[in-house]
This record gives sequence, C-alpha cells and structure tokens, in this order.
Amino acid sequence: MFEFLSTQPRYPTMSNDNSCEQILRAAGPIFAEKGFHKATVREICHAAGVNVAAINYHFGDKHQLYVKTVEAAHDNRSTVVPLPNFGELAAPTEKLRAFVHTITARMAGLDEAPWQTQLLMREVLSPTEACRSLIEDYFRPMMNVLLSIIDELVPAAVTANRRQMLAFSIVGQCVFYRAAGDVVSLMVTKEDLQENYSIRQLADHIADMAIASIENLPGRWLAEPTVQPADATLTHPTEVE
Repeated sequence: MFEFLSTQPRYPTMSNDNSCEQILRAAGPIFAEKGFHKATVREICHAAGVNVAAINYHFGDKHQLYVKTVEAAHDNRSTVVPLPNFGELAAPTEKLRAFVHTITARMAGLDEAPWQTQLLMREVLSPTEACRSLIEDYFRPMMNVLLSIIDELVPAAVTANRRQMLAFSIVGQCVFYRAAGDVVSLMVTKEDLQENYSIRQLADHIADMAIASIENLPGRWLAEPTVQPADATLTHPTEVE
C-alpha cells in the first residue's frame, strides 16, 4: 500500500567551497563506526582530502562538525523515506500503518545499515549533546505526529502518560529490528530471514500488533493510575521461622 522511496543521499552545503561537503561525506561513516570521542579530526580530514584547518573554518570545531553530521544523517533518512501525506489517509488506522512503515523503512533492513542509520542508532543508544538538538528538531515533532494519530484511535479517557507509553512501545518495536538485527539474524535461519523479514513484512507485523493492542486496551487504562505513597518501597517477603 505504501511505497518506500529511494534516492541518493543529500548533504547540506554550508558554503560555496566543496570541502564542506567533502568533510561531511567523510565524517559520517567515521563517526558512525567509531563514535564522537574515538574519531579524530585528522583522520576525517585525511579521508576528505582537506587541510585540518578546514574543519575550524566550516564548522568551528569537532563538536559542531559532529552535530552537523548527525543532522545530515537524519535529513538524509527523512528525504529517502519521507512521511506520507496523512491528509489523504481517512482512517486513523491507515495513518498509523503509514507511520510505522515509514519509521521501519528509515531503520533499514536487517542486512543493510547505511552510515546514516548507524550514526543515528549510536546517538539514540549512547546520547551526546547532539541528541538534544535531535530531540527538539526531529524526534519530538515525529512523536507529536504519532501522538496525534493515537489520539484519534484511543478513547478520550485514556490518560496522557498511557498515550505516550503506547507511542514509545510502537517506536520501540520499529527500532528493535535495527538495534537487535544481529541477534535476530542468529536466531532465525537465513532462509527464514530472507523470506519473512523484509522491511515491509516487519512494518506490517508491527502495525498489526499496534492496532490490535489499541483495539483491546485494558480497562484500567481508562482510569487514572494509582500513585503509591512517597515512602512506599518494594520489599521481598521474608521466610517465617
């Protein structure tokens, strides 16, 4: 139903000098493989074929280069797999299915990991200061889109925190097959992986599970959660002599 687009990666150009784009192209795979702290300015400049001073000239320092590289990675995945026009989708379940397909496709397949996805996953699992801008500029707007879809699907009595947890659960399933792709590949046969674990099949499965869960919400979700006293602690039962 929802076709995934495929285009060449795009890199932002901050000046007329091609060295800026060369640095971003070189920095992406290196940061994705080694992370911010282990990657060095020297090796990035060597890979880009530019002078070390070029990073200071275009970006200010290594930290700002990293932030711009993370932003470029997210822009690339958003361009390659954009969100559909939800205004054309009448049913909320169609909107949710389209959203899940988009996020799953952005995570890429189990046997494919472009540096953009690797870098974003590294930032999600081990956040740096760059994650703050990602959250405010990219993740939060995407979460708001998902929450607006969930608002159309759940009863009004479902509390805001339950809606957020439901949204996190849906996104978590999409991210799981990227974060744990190697483990999944070891737990199923190669034939099964090729036949049943395509991006589209995974997205359909996640969407089916999410829709079924929403259609069968527990009754306790319709009431305010019970808050334990501040001094309440979890204890283990002791043996009675």
